[in-house]
Amino acid sequence: MPSVAIKHVEPYTDEWLHQPICYVRRVIGLLGSEVADWWEGPSEPRDATVKLTDGTALVWDEESGWRLGTFVSGGPGQHTELSGVRYLGHGLLPRPERVPQALQDARAGVGASSAWRPCYRSHRNCRDGFDVALDFYSRLVDA
Repeated sequence: MPSVAIKHVEPYTDEWLHQPICYVRRVIGLLGSEVADWWEGPSEPRDATVKLTDGTALVWDEESGWRLGTFVSGGPGQHTELSGVRYLGHGLLPRPERVPQALQDARAGVGASSAWRPCYRSHRNCRDGFDVALDFYSRLVDA
């Protein structure tokens, strides 16, 4: 019988801070040539920005998932400012394969996208199991 190990990452360690990046990189790979640049943001909440070639950007954070908007400002280690924001929907951590279509829906203003910010969790809930979901993507990259 195989054993299943669940890995909880200690909050605020380097591993924890960089944990979302494996997930974000999978999305970037699927967006391909639409991506102009990307970077990690700060914590509280942990986030990442994917700047797109059309002047917009996708931002993912651990409270509300993915959002799309016109890039205003931001850079590595900073929270990104967007205008005209639409949240992509499909939950906090949608399968990477769903994000490109969700991006198209948000651009068109249809589907699960919304101008209203969802709040799936608080970044203060460090031991709510979310790190286990992120670890799934880390293991995919390591395999």
